[in-house]
Amino acid sequence: MRELLDGHHVDLRDSFTDLLMSSDLFTSKRVGDRVFASPNFNLTMAEQRDKTLERILFLRSEGVFKGWLSDSSVDDALKRAALFETMGIFDHSLVIKLGVHIHLWGGSIQYLGTKRHHDKWLDRTEDYQVRGCFAMSELGHGSNVRGIETVTTYDTSTEEFIIDTPCESAQKYWIGGAAQHATHTIVFSQLLIDGKNEGVHAFVCQLRDQYGRVMPGIRIADCGHKIGLNGVDNGRIWFDKVRIPRENLLNAVADVTPGGKYKSAIKDPDQRFGAFMTPLTSGRVTIAVSAIYQSKVGLTTAIRYTLTRRAFSLVPGQPEVLLLDYPSHRHRLLPLLAKTYAMSFAAVDLKYLYLNRTHADSKVIHVLSSGLKAVFSWHNLRTLQECREACGGQGLKTDNRVGQLKAEYDVQLTFEGDNNVLMQQVSKALLADYVSAKRRGKPLKGMGLEHINGSAPVVPEELNRSALRDSKFQLALFQLRERGLLELLTSQVTTLVLKGVSMTDAVISGYQVAEDLGQAFSERSVLESFLKVEQQTTGSMKDILGLLRSLYVLSSADETPVFLRYGYLTPKQSQLIHTEVDSLCGELRPQALNLVDAFGIPQAFLGPIAFDWVEYNSWSNVQ
Repeated sequence: MRELLDGHHVDLRDSFTDLLMSSDLFTSKRVGDRVFASPNFNLTMAEQRDKTLERILFLRSEGVFKGWLSDSSVDDALKRAALFETMGIFDHSLVIKLGVHIHLWGGSIQYLGTKRHHDKWLDRTEDYQVRGCFAMSELGHGSNVRGIETVTTYDTSTEEFIIDTPCESAQKYWIGGAAQHATHTIVFSQLLIDGKNEGVHAFVCQLRDQYGRVMPGIRIADCGHKIGLNGVDNGRIWFDKVRIPRENLLNAVADVTPGGKYKSAIKDPDQRFGAFMTPLTSGRVTIAVSAIYQSKVGLTTAIRYTLTRRAFSLVPGQPEVLLLDYPSHRHRLLPLLAKTYAMSFAAVDLKYLYLNRTHADSKVIHVLSSGLKAVFSWHNLRTLQECREACGGQGLKTDNRVGQLKAEYDVQLTFEGDNNVLMQQVSKALLADYVSAKRRGKPLKGMGLEHINGSAPVVPEELNRSALRDSKFQLALFQLRERGLLELLTSQVTTLVLKGVSMTDAVISGYQVAEDLGQAFSERSVLESFLKVEQQTTGSMKDILGLLRSLYVLSSADETPVFLRYGYLTPKQSQLIHTEVDSLCGELRPQALNLVDAFGIPQAFLGPIAFDWVEYNSWSNVQ
């Protein structure tokens, strides 16, 4: 089961965990024969940052980063992903600081630069001689990258670009690594050539010299203390007419000649802008995967605790009842467990789709990664909150990880794209494809929308257990919702446009349906990934996966008001689903421990309450 969930390189993950546990930089406490590994969140912000840097330098000394930017096969990329995911289970600050350096800075050099940039920067980035960051977001513009206000002009007399921060809202903001450690950055800026704005482009700019001193013309300030991720030194950057060589333009998409002429093989400004956003796609894929691993940490800790913690005796003189034997406790945790399984399978599929991508896959990757990033990170925060409450007072202790993870991963909801904005992008893409197909009289093709070409599914008026647990019914139910919402959004937008409302305003006004459609698209995609995995299995594992799949679908339908709001289910059918969810939770109860152990989360990375919490809290372990 773990091989299905992780998807690849299980042995590498375990050996990497052993490497981490070999250093005092990662271990935090020993209780009997058990070692725990967790960042010390009682440290000051400065101390947490120093510790994050020490851990990166340790990994560099062990040769972990070798080949990360020079080895280009799919298997090499999967190995990197396995290591990043394992690091992320230990500490979000570590994986974010390193991810900014490798994926955003290094990825920009790879994808937006050409040979001259690769030769100059990639080896030094792997060796951490250069410490890179990624200056895209600004005080005044985060999600709207097109609107950033930093300006770059070209001086033909010196063959230099001049980067300038023209106003306070143009200061680069939330730039991970900038406050203390980064030596260089990728600057995203509007490029003005002969007074014409050619749009957003990317440049390499040095921030600090070899002694760590900030370069002339650059001002850097700290973003300050945050609710989480305090091991990352987020900073703000101002550029006061900073000059950089012409060669520092990352020119895979567009270039400027020594004489100041702008040239690009991509003539469409929208396509050019899309090309410059390439590094963000990998970020959304990584966030989606990471969110599921944190849900696994929370659920493993909370469910193991509920299998040893007792509360209240239902009959005088009898033992108190295990928390997970209360139906209410099962109902709050086991549907989240089923969703985590489902999303884990979909995360693996998304990763493989991205790493094996062709140019033809660009649109579906953008749409799917946007939807799954939003759905998975929302799921993660909800799961961690429920796990925190399910652990009672013990959930408040940072030692037990669950509560602290909420703060550490809250940022996922807004970075690499605000979730609500991403959902709008998903529905906008689906709407465009649907309208285009209708206009051309052609069937829909791609993004799993082919089901809309046929007749709409019909939900049987009388539902029984057999029907509710049937995978064909479940897929049809999710397809019915997706189709209905897409048709509804199209109708709303079309009606407004016919009344003279602009297409942009019409789409914006339908935001509620659009967000529901984005969720419907994402959850249908997740279910299809689950079904694909289920088809690979046999015997008892297939039976268990069938229960998990049914709980995923039915709990989602039970919790989402859309099914009742738009008549995809009747109140009676909805009540039957609600009852069936409770039954499924009861059937999965005996497998709860096996199911969370199958996540394969290293025991050292779990909260102590996942084990003998009485011993952990005993007087002999007070320090």
